[in-house]
Amino acid sequence: MTTNGKPDRGSVRMNSEECKGCGLCVEACPPKVLRLADHLNRYGYHPLNRYGYHPAEYLGAGCTGCGICFFVCPEPGGIAVLRLAAAA
Repeated sequence: MTTNGKPDRGSVRMNSEECKGCGLCVEACPPKVLRLADHLNRYGYHPLNRYGYHPAEYLGAGCTGCGICFFVCPEPGGIAVLRLAAAA
């Protein structure tokens, strides 16, 4: 369920190994449901992917399934957008 009370129409799967943390998807996302990771690991550090960047992450709700993040991502396989079936 989105923050505005409407059901989600999509979901995003981020591949943290392919993401270079450029932030293009974060800026392009109309409902603003993506962000660059800022959480700490169990040692108190920000996790980095193999490229040394903080990967983007999906906030878990609010995706419209538009796919703009997928199209602006410069990394093949960095983002997958799943369109959800409408509730009957």
